Amino acid sequence: MEARAEQGMRVMGMISGTSVDAIDVAVCDLAPDTRNGPDALTLRLVAHAEQPFPPTLRERTLELLSHQAAPLADLTELNFQIGDAFAEAALQTLDTAGIGVEEIDLAASHGQTLYHLMESGRTPSTWQAGEAAVIAQRLGVTVTADIRVADVAAGGQGAPLVSFLDALLFAGPHTVALQNIGGIGNVTFVLGGGAPEDAYAFDTGPGNSLLDRAARVFGLPAGYDEGGQMALRGTVHDDLLAEMLAHPYYARHPPKSTGREVFGDGYADEILARAEQLLLSPDDTMATLAALTAASIVQAYRAFGPPRIEAVQVSGGGARNLALMDRLRAFLPESRVILYDESGMPGAIKEAAAFALLGYECIHGRPANLPSCTGAAASVVLGKITPGANYNSLLSRVAREVNPCSPTRKISLQAWKPNRPTPPPHTSTQWNRSI
Repeated sequence: MEARAEQGMRVMGMISGTSVDAIDVAVCDLAPDTRNGPDALTLRLVAHAEQPFPPTLRERTLELLSHQAAPLADLTELNFQIGDAFAEAALQTLDTAGIGVEEIDLAASHGQTLYHLMESGRTPSTWQAGEAAVIAQRLGVTVTADIRVADVAAGGQGAPLVSFLDALLFAGPHTVALQNIGGIGNVTFVLGGGAPEDAYAFDTGPGNSLLDRAARVFGLPAGYDEGGQMALRGTVHDDLLAEMLAHPYYARHPPKSTGREVFGDGYADEILARAEQLLLSPDDTMATLAALTAASIVQAYRAFGPPRIEAVQVSGGGARNLALMDRLRAFLPESRVILYDESGMPGAIKEAAAFALLGYECIHGRPANLPSCTGAAASVVLGKITPGANYNSLLSRVAREVNPCSPTRKISLQAWKPNRPTPPPHTSTQWNRSI
């Protein structure tokens, strides 16, 4: 059993991304870092896991998302079922790590995004399913959830919120791009010599969403292109790539965010039909879709990024796709393109850890969005609190610990011992195509 922090809180962060493939869970110890000032924290990753999304529930969720409509009864039930799946993922992670649920002070759940509405002419809004009351009931722990909505209510995009962790961790002398490639790609630019609030961020476009849809259509057993092997075997169709890069989203100026509503199964199926019309093989189709993800990222950097980027640190499932990583390295020769893992935290679990941090800030009543990243009119406290059995004792602790002076402005990682093997090192393959 891991030794518990003497001060601070043990917070469990949870998120399921756009791909609906897994529930990422990160158990983190967060505590005031008095050595570095009254506005500093330390974060120690205690345990983490990627729990598979229940297959039947995943199929049901993807079916709903592909049609963008469902009976009210189905939506109501799905919200509770996803909440139950999150609670089960939390319990499985704790059991594997040998941590008792009574050791958890707070659970912070992002939930599963069902719809992210940022269309012109519509009321900006966002919906993440996964009933917090179900999680609180099953765990007996207070839960923060609905973490994106306060930023949207304040005029922001509700994304990227992980920029808060990135900006606190990487503020320093070097300009760094923190690129996440989940279902959707997003980047945070942390400017060398700048303060955390000088960082800016936006969604770059599709990450793995189109690739994963193609993998399901092509019948890949894993439901995705493992290691990018199909894409590595294929040849990019430059004309189709150019057609896809003409999508208007890429030309929009930040702040901006997107989701499956734009780059979901419907759009993917249009691309797959076009590829079939062009007589592309499955390998060539996958190579072209991987090229789209990489090209949209690189174009975003050139159009909206800082003039010089010393390092690009990649996280999310796309970091395991060698075709994506090879193209990024080929087209960003002036930058070191490396795995986020080199920061000291596994990139695959970064978002779950970030939501643990956001939950910690929420229970302390501190703003945790960065308006420069989301476009919000103001800094706001993110999340809604659902009391668990420990609610009164938790609030008593918060009353003793809270720093009323200023929001968190610094965070440092404490050493941790991985509870699973480190991914194998990347093997480079050269690409010679232009974007």
